Order: sequence, then structure tokens, then C-alpha cells
Amino acid sequence: MKLAIWLVPFFVFFVAIAGAAQNQTFGNDVTYTVQGATPEREAVLRHQIQLMQPSVLPYRVRFVPHWQYVYAAKMFKLHVPTGMGSKMFTHLSSRSVFIDEDCYLGEEWLGHGMAHELGHLATNSVKEEDAERIAREYRKRWQAAAKKTRSSGAANQPSSQETVLGPH
Repeated sequence: MKLAIWLVPFFVFFVAIAGAAQNQTFGNDVTYTVQGATPEREAVLRHQIQLMQPSVLPYRVRFVPHWQYVYAAKMFKLHVPTGMGSKMFTHLSSRSVFIDEDCYLGEEWLGHGMAHELGHLATNSVKEEDAERIAREYRKRWQAAAKKTRSSGAANQPSSQETVLGPH
């Protein structure tokens, strides 16, 4: 009888895990959380990631104040190669990207750095050269799509002559 009482929680746990595993798609998750960002930054980040079309998405992206970034880097034993600085890092086992909010340098910086962090996730490697190899492809996709969006947006804008004189 005591054995049966102990087995019930394990049975419930395994049934719950089996149900969750059937609904989970590995490698192609379409949802991830962005924490600590302004709505504008979150929208920019999500758009950049969408344009990059990474093979692996993070589970979460966290914009944190500098003190929290330093603490997280210390807790996860982040190794920064000599001569390099760190304003973003990826914790591979949790698929989390940490961004030092106090070091934010704009949309271009965010896209460039995020491509690198997504490269770490795609290769599942802590090696910077592995991440950069993939990041170059992501940056090409992002910049090509951004250029295409800008050029199609410019084609739909009236010229200054049409604005002043009206359409002919």
C-alpha cells in the first residue's frame, strides 16, 4: 500500500511529461520570451530575428541592468576570450540570451550581436569562431531583407514633386 502511494506522484509526473513532449517541437520553436525590453526594442529584436531565420531560436532573451548581467555572467562562469568584451552572452543549456541593458548601442548593434548569439545556439558551441561562422550567414539574411524592405518602402513613397504638385 505504501508503495502504491509513492508511485502515484511519479505516474502523474511521467504522464504530464509525455503529454508535454508530444506538443513540443525541438529546434523549430516559434515562441520565445523577451524580458526587460521596452516594447519598441522587443519589436525590433523580434523583427531582426525573423529576418535572420535562425535554425534554433532561444527560449528567452533577457535585457538586464549591468549589475544583474555581471552577476549572471559570474554564476554561469562565462569565459570571455582575452582582448574581447562582453555585452551579450548565451547560456546554451537554458537557451537564454542575456543582454546588458546599460551597454545597449542601438538597433544595428543589437542585430549584429544577436546574430552572433544565435550562432552559438545553432552550433551548440561556446567557440566564438563557430558562432561567427553562422552569424555571418544570419547577418547577410538580415541585411538583405532589411534592404529589400527599405527599397520597397521607398518605391511606395511619393516623390517630393508629387507631394508638392500632386499626381499627374
